[in-house]
Amino acid sequence: MQNEIPIDLICQSEPSVKNYASKGRECYYVAKRLVDFSLACALLVFLSPIMLMIAVLIFIYSPGPIFFIQKRVGAKKYSRNGRTYWKRKDFNCYKFRTMQVKADPAIHQAYIKALIENDEEKMTAIQGAKIQPRKLVNDPRVIRPGKILRKLSLDELPQLLNVMKGEMSLVGPRPAIPYEVEMYKPWHLRRLEALPGITGWQQVKARCSTDFDSQVQFDLEYIKKQSFWLDLKIIMLTPWVVISTKGAH
Repeated sequence: MQNEIPIDLICQSEPSVKNYASKGRECYYVAKRLVDFSLACALLVFLSPIMLMIAVLIFIYSPGPIFFIQKRVGAKKYSRNGRTYWKRKDFNCYKFRTMQVKADPAIHQAYIKALIENDEEKMTAIQGAKIQPRKLVNDPRVIRPGKILRKLSLDELPQLLNVMKGEMSLVGPRPAIPYEVEMYKPWHLRRLEALPGITGWQQVKARCSTDFDSQVQFDLEYIKKQSFWLDLKIIMLTPWVVISTKGAH
């Protein structure tokens, strides 16, 4: 990103402030927001029958809340001294519930720690087997319909509400969980320099088939090169990646 502040300076002085955005991208940000809002509204209407069926399915197999609301780490632009900066802004992320009610997050926290540290032995022990996708596949907390919902990313459809609210974009880095961000290396924080997205460059290029550092590198590549045409390319590639279940189990 142009005219950037060194990440080590950010971490030492103002941990919430990220690299300031190029003024030349302001038109892109405005257009991106308009497209996000319009498409999110249209998709919510178009997909509402499918979302209703998913809600009924979840309730049948696991009575309780239909939605899973979780705090995630996002980003927000703000201006200071004539410059536009990114700063951390947490928000409530909406998903269809794919786990048991009040599931203990301890197993996921342990897996994320092993993933970030690239501890293959620990990841294998938690999974109970050596599995290629770098995600928690053998999760005992997941309900029966949850596996297929996750595999096809259908559990993420409610995030269209987050897009409408301006907390997320259709395209951007994956929204991180606060305890995950606490484990980041300093350079990992650079992925917070954009609105998180429902889909993104990392998801269409590798999904969960690469190690954590490589996943972050894909996000940083997107942040550096982001444009309307790159966003369109990612949106066009996403259905194929989802249908093919590339990088997912």
